[in-house]
Amino acid sequence: MISVFERGYLNNYKITDSKLNEARMTTKSFSEGSTYSSKTSVFLSHKHSDLEDLKGLIGFFSRLYDVEIYIDSMDEKMPEKTNGETAKRIKKVIKMSDRFILLATDDAVESKWCNWELGYGDADKFDKDRIALFPVKERGANDFQYKGNEYMQIYPFITYCDGSETYTNGSHVERGYYVCHFNKDGIRVITKLNDWLKS
Repeated sequence: MISVFERGYLNNYKITDSKLNEARMTTKSFSEGSTYSSKTSVFLSHKHSDLEDLKGLIGFFSRLYDVEIYIDSMDEKMPEKTNGETAKRIKKVIKMSDRFILLATDDAVESKWCNWELGYGDADKFDKDRIALFPVKERGANDFQYKGNEYMQIYPFITYCDGSETYTNGSHVERGYYVCHFNKDGIRVITKLNDWLKS
């Protein structure tokens, strides 16, 4: 099982700059509220310096799960300088989105804006089971060195099962991506990522 992914893990899914422009157009139509897509919409919170991992995550969700992604750094309606209007706009889009996912790199975990977005996502999505982390550690780091370990004790997170795991009842876990959380008894509960996105 992979609980914390390494930087570059999604490089095979990384979108090109032309696809990044398509993501900008999707963000634009979503931010204008002019999209009436039947696709699940995801607010993808990230640290702006994590662009390479962001490109991989956009490609991952677009290719495998066919979801509509909103990326605040690509929203042309955002003020040039961060201010109160920025916060109002982000709150509005988080509320409109079906799911909230944080690209939880070490830098994002330490970012005041990512933490603010996560806090608002928590208030709007946590009780509805519509929030998750995509945890990313530095290359070569051990899981215990990952700065977001405390977050993973609180929030559901995306993980990869390689097919060797079993459920608590002993049945086999199919290989693939899951959303994992721990229930009040500390027991790990997993849901297929596709099912979580579409539920």
